[in-house]
Amino acid sequence: MVHEFDKIPIPRLVLKLGIPAMFAQFFNILYSIMDRAFVGNIAGEGELALAGIGICAPVLTAVTSISSLVGIGGASVMSISIGKKDYETARLAMNHAAKLLFGLSVAVTVLLMLGMKPLLYALGCSDTMYPYAGSYFRIYITGTVAALCGTGMNQFILAFGNARRGMFAVMIGAVVNTILDPVFIYGFHMGIQGAAVATVIAQVCVLFYVVSYLLSDKPPFRLGYTYLNPGIVRQILSIGCLPFFIMLFDNLLVIALNFTLRKYGQDAMGDTYISCASIVQSFMVLVFYPAQGITTGCGTLYSYHYGAGHPDKVMQIFKSVFCLCAGYMLLLCVAAQMIPEVFARIFIKEEKLIVLSASCIQKYTLGLLGVAVQYAIVDGLTAMGQLRFALPISFFRKILYLVCVFVIPVFCSLENVFYAETISDIVGASITVIVFVLVIAPGLREKMKSSGSLMG
Repeated sequence: MVHEFDKIPIPRLVLKLGIPAMFAQFFNILYSIMDRAFVGNIAGEGELALAGIGICAPVLTAVTSISSLVGIGGASVMSISIGKKDYETARLAMNHAAKLLFGLSVAVTVLLMLGMKPLLYALGCSDTMYPYAGSYFRIYITGTVAALCGTGMNQFILAFGNARRGMFAVMIGAVVNTILDPVFIYGFHMGIQGAAVATVIAQVCVLFYVVSYLLSDKPPFRLGYTYLNPGIVRQILSIGCLPFFIMLFDNLLVIALNFTLRKYGQDAMGDTYISCASIVQSFMVLVFYPAQGITTGCGTLYSYHYGAGHPDKVMQIFKSVFCLCAGYMLLLCVAAQMIPEVFARIFIKEEKLIVLSASCIQKYTLGLLGVAVQYAIVDGLTAMGQLRFALPISFFRKILYLVCVFVIPVFCSLENVFYAETISDIVGASITVIVFVLVIAPGLREKMKSSGSLMG
């Protein structure tokens, strides 16, 4: 792996690692898209069931963020250590991550089981929605250990440079989930509960594949038992905390949007707008996850060359990753503006709701190219441990979104609240580029030239 990263040109490496990782995340989002598509088309109750999943989504995404906290953090520590030729720390990083993921996932499962009902109501659930949201949530969180450990440890397969195998791991889960969804939802007449059961089974399959590979002789380091080293744990959590907090904050944004739609839409339109928001968020999953796959797949490149002290190559990675992300974002932006109804029809049958959802998608996606800037820079800085730069430029964009969500409905019609994403994407990207060119890039170059290889 070291020889490959040193010899192959950066653009080729970005394509080799980024494209399979992008497709891996595309298959990964089939979990949520298929669940919502099949649930939204349940006769007589599809709209409420879909809204129920939308209520659960912030919590389930927050749980998934733990896999980023430990998985991305541990994989980055491993890659930086490999760049420094410190192979013992690299091996320990992977083994520490496995123990942390298991312990945290067990604790989270217990806590969510105990606090499920008040949590869902706090997120905007109504008495009408709760039978759907509660039954889906209860089953889904039984698979927390499989979901977090499988997804988190798959980051190490990607960090070894084996993007295709990492993609295959995710494909297994997506295919199993897609096959089982209609079987449980319609065949066994389980409704929304069937969607949750199918997802849990798929997550178990992914975990089995990932662990089997990491226990074999194929990766450079074999997964094994080790006593926890507080220093390595701190390194893992310090790097992983940014993607973790980003995902948590993203959930806060979804909650804020649902709260605003409930407040201003009231009982008459509140459920309808929350259903629209669920469809919009489903589309944004299609946008965000594959782009995040590109940056995650290339994270090992950022980490390795930063650890090895190669500033020119690090800057090449930033440029190449941005170009790849921008191409994907531009394609999705055009699709969102031209054919939003096509996507809305996947989830819902009612014509009025399709028209309203399509309009919301168009408003939400005008600034998608700005997201490519954020992903390439923020995720790259995170992979190198440069949280003091990554955190403020990431959270500026999200805080701006939050402000727009609360302010826009005061002065405009409620539907215009969906412009909040576009405003934050455009303004956030502009500020990010200025700060990166004038402050961050020169600082990184100087640091790598003067100190060789250091963790930020």
